[in-house]
Amino acid sequence: MQTAPIVEGEGIFRLIPQRPPIVMVDALFSVSESGAETGLFISSDNIFVSGGCLMEPGIIEHVAQSAAAFAGYSQYLSGEEPKLGYIAEIKKFSIGKLPLAGQHLRTRLEVLGQAGNMSLLSAVVSAGEEEIAGGQMKIFIKE
Repeated sequence: MQTAPIVEGEGIFRLIPQRPPIVMVDALFSVSESGAETGLFISSDNIFVSGGCLMEPGIIEHVAQSAAAFAGYSQYLSGEEPKLGYIAEIKKFSIGKLPLAGQHLRTRLEVLGQAGNMSLLSAVVSAGEEEIAGGQMKIFIKE
């Protein structure tokens, strides 16, 4: 597991189209043709935190923005702006535990298939050493 991010903080804005207060990824740890690993520090003022926990929509949005950072990295290397992406489908996704504010999320993405502007990804979300969520997501990238 990569410990030092290759992109972090405000640099993430070169990879994703989202802006505060809806930024749900703050680090990119690794990228390959077949996947990526991202991170997020869950601050107590995060828009998706309620009762001290990151709620389910925040976890889903974190995975979607992780996919955006993955796609945006190759666009950044090509000198392009990040493109908008949309969740086309969420499937076989389960959330076993809500992470607490103050925790760090690490998400591993794996590309399962691609066709045109559509990608099928598998995601595993961990808080600390514990896997808390995972599943599949189809992402459509708008040209």
